[in-house]
Amino acid sequence: MSAAASPDDDRALATSRNLAASPAAVFDAIRDPARLARWWGPAGFRNHFAVFEFHPGGRWQHEMEGPDGTRYPNEAVFEAVDPGCVVVRHVGPDFRLTITLAPEGGGTRLGWRQVFDDADTCRKVAAVCIPANEQNLDRLEAELASAR
Repeated sequence: MSAAASPDDDRALATSRNLAASPAAVFDAIRDPARLARWWGPAGFRNHFAVFEFHPGGRWQHEMEGPDGTRYPNEAVFEAVDPGCVVVRHVGPDFRLTITLAPEGGGTRLGWRQVFDDADTCRKVAAVCIPANEQNLDRLEAELASAR
């Protein structure tokens, strides 16, 4: 049986991963700005948080610093903050990131879904975002392992 297509599939990038940590432990790695800064972004990136208001309507302003020292400003708003689901509205490029956390097999099934405002932007960034999202989750796994 195949999953029904979503009306935003041409605007969406999605992945999921089983993590060897409880949903509460994964949520803690998201809500703690020091921990989030250690794992957010692709391999080799560092983060510099200016504002981190982890509540619905809270702002998140930070710079991601690439391996070559280039800084990429990021601005977002937390739309939902719940131990089972965190929703972030990112500005430029405009997308909504939904992170879901569900218990599975003694760990967590993490869902990661970015829905861009338009399909053209999604197509343009897919080649960079798809591997970068996987690297991001690799870094999350390393962060969770270091906390055990």
